[in-house]
Amino acid sequence: MKALLQRVTGASVSVAGEVVGRIGRGLVIFVGVASGDTEKDVNYLVQKIVNLRIFPDDGGRFNLSALDIKGDLLVVSQFTLLADTRKGRRPSFVEAAPPAQAEELFEQFVEQARATGLKVETGRFQEYMQVEIHNDGPVTILLDSRQKF
Repeated sequence: MKALLQRVTGASVSVAGEVVGRIGRGLVIFVGVASGDTEKDVNYLVQKIVNLRIFPDDGGRFNLSALDIKGDLLVVSQFTLLADTRKGRRPSFVEAAPPAQAEELFEQFVEQARATGLKVETGRFQEYMQVEIHNDGPVTILLDSRQKF
């Protein structure tokens, strides 16, 4: 499972012109579910993300987490994080989980994120979405649950 985090001052996601999720200061989290991912991958990434110290303290150093600042989370499913571009000019998505498995693990990710007490908004699974991001820093970090150590 991969997650691409962007620290933001605000963000929203729309489907067919309708805003379905909006947050203030916090993180936009794009989540890609790979074949073979399990609830352990979900647990690892949610805990890593909410505790990752990427927000500045009063001295401007990365010392605070989303939990510390009570930041908002906007979670968006994005299978294209699993793109394999090693061959040819068209990405392959064979590593992405089938939609039913991906949706189940995505929903578990959202539930676990909500269980932290932070405000969590989402896009809509398997929908064409427009995401507006006000990247802060910019700070963008890629996490992969298969690269824990």
